[in-house]
Amino acid sequence: MSRQPSPGTGAKAAPASATGGAGVVRIPRPMGGPGRGGPFAGMNVPAEKAMNFWPSAKRLLGKLRPERAWLLLVFVTAVAGVALSVIGPRLLGEGTNLIFAGVVSRELPAGVSKEQLIAQLRASGEGQRADMLSAMDLVPGQGIDFAALGNVLTWALVLYVLSSAFMWVQAYVLNGVVQRTVFGLRGEIEAKIHRLPLRYFDSIQRGELLSRVTNDVDNISQSLQQTISQAVTSVLTVLGVLVMMVILSPTLALIALVTIPLTLGITALIAKRSQKLFVAQWKNTGELNGQIEETYTGHALVKVFGRQREVEERFRQKNAELYEASFGAQFISGLIMPAMTFIGNLVYVGIAVVGGLQVASGAMQLGDVQAFIQYSRQFTMPLAQLGSMANMLQSGVASAERVFELLDTDEESPDPSPAVAPAATRGRLVFENVSFSYSPDKPLVADLDLVAEPGQTVAIVGPTGAGKTTLVNLMMRFYELDAGRITLDGVDVTAMTRDELRSRMGMVLQDTWLFGGTIRDNIAYGRPGASEDEILEAAKATYVDRFVRSLPDGYDTVLEDEGGNVSAGEKQLLTIARAFLARPSVLILDEATSSVDTRTEVLVQKAMSALRSDRTSFVIAHRLSTIRDADLILVMEAGRIVEQGTHTSLLAVGGAYARLYEAQFVAAVAEI
Repeated sequence: MSRQPSPGTGAKAAPASATGGAGVVRIPRPMGGPGRGGPFAGMNVPAEKAMNFWPSAKRLLGKLRPERAWLLLVFVTAVAGVALSVIGPRLLGEGTNLIFAGVVSRELPAGVSKEQLIAQLRASGEGQRADMLSAMDLVPGQGIDFAALGNVLTWALVLYVLSSAFMWVQAYVLNGVVQRTVFGLRGEIEAKIHRLPLRYFDSIQRGELLSRVTNDVDNISQSLQQTISQAVTSVLTVLGVLVMMVILSPTLALIALVTIPLTLGITALIAKRSQKLFVAQWKNTGELNGQIEETYTGHALVKVFGRQREVEERFRQKNAELYEASFGAQFISGLIMPAMTFIGNLVYVGIAVVGGLQVASGAMQLGDVQAFIQYSRQFTMPLAQLGSMANMLQSGVASAERVFELLDTDEESPDPSPAVAPAATRGRLVFENVSFSYSPDKPLVADLDLVAEPGQTVAIVGPTGAGKTTLVNLMMRFYELDAGRITLDGVDVTAMTRDELRSRMGMVLQDTWLFGGTIRDNIAYGRPGASEDEILEAAKATYVDRFVRSLPDGYDTVLEDEGGNVSAGEKQLLTIARAFLARPSVLILDEATSSVDTRTEVLVQKAMSALRSDRTSFVIAHRLSTIRDADLILVMEAGRIVEQGTHTSLLAVGGAYARLYEAQFVAAVAEI
């Protein structure tokens, strides 16, 4: 909400640029370094190095720990569903055996036993046919046993229905697990953002932060949803099918086992190449989002300066980079499934050939080979799924890296416990030997002493970069002091909680902030629970009431995003009304009347005078006409107070203030 000074200068900086990338969560740059700037700042910033894949994946899975009981249910239902589905092909193989045996039995002469028939075949030199028939359950002269076949098919149907039911339960429970986990992760991110120091937001691009909070979290949700389900069912299917294949034919099982090392090797090779492309994909996604957000915010400025072509070219370049990274990531990771399918087809051919030979030799029945072929498909398919799942997992972990980088960012120092609060609310603010700098090698505020008594209006003036806004930020504890201390009503501000300190201060900035809601809601934001009469009183005192009454819906008028349907001056009056409603003991006005007309400014100044009794007011102003009645005027240069006094006394001295005043009101042209 507040504008922050650039490092080493104390100048008020524009809101953080949104052109930075979010592909890999950035370690915030030093303020004023690369990546800041307006809509046309440079985009060619080197990508930061990502975290290691496995530690990030392990940490992501650790977020599921509170759902252990539900995950156990997911595992149990998956085991039941996979076990039933694995038994299915074995039953269908038995059905095939019944059909084939019935067809062959019907062609054989009745009245002889199976043993007699086989003996006759061997005696006549048909040993291979005898071997094949010996493995079958034959009754010469009898056809297909439809009763037994119907029983087998019924059991197969029951098994598949139950398997589907268990898998449905698994998917339902897993969906709840993932959504609750992501719900908690979003809450963790939200809480983290509120614990981050203002310095962090000054050094990160808005588009980058928004991309992490929205796109990356959604990608994590999708990745967890798909990879956990596939991983559990695929691994269980591989194990279950492997057991059944060994039971049916150890020889054919060895052929299928060849796929495991091939699958692992190919997956590892492709994943290694595609991981960095997924990181680049999300990095470029964040940068493109940031660029669009920034350009949209400054759309009017782009039009005014005729920079549409430049913006379009930057968009085209960044969009092309995103296309190349996304295409490469998806293409390379997409090679896993075709590779697994090719290996599966080779195994299928090998099993079909060897299985046919074993049927001919009587070592296996036809139905067993059919079941084994089904198992080979069931065996290679989950391996292929595990391989193709790698691209989804890599994408999810790439997003998780950026989210974890945000969660690991250094927070504000914790509030003291127990905290101290001033016994009386008066608004006496004292700076004692205060020193502060944004960068250790560029001192800004040094050994500053200041006493602001209750009821005083203290004006702070000086050239751009003198440290005026920095002084206000130190009062609010947006930044911590390097040395010295600040006391409010005799209590060191560091001994108070930040909420307690800021609840005693009201702040109105040049950059107005309004949210989508009614005018009444925007004013009441200063003090939740304020009555209608109190809201109206604040509105009338700040001359908001007179323009609100002219609106069709009055105080129920819904403001568009950032108050686009009211003028800049009216927005500023609304923020002043909000601060007045809060009734703070310290009122801070940072160029708060710069967007209102001269007459309204005079009226607002009078209103503020009436509301300042027993309250301390700090006014930062460039227009010196607005602070001539201040009780104390501080003139700052390079972080130091070089003069202080009233308007009249400072003019009489003929120093820095007099030069500022003369440049503003007397000299028509100021030579630089």
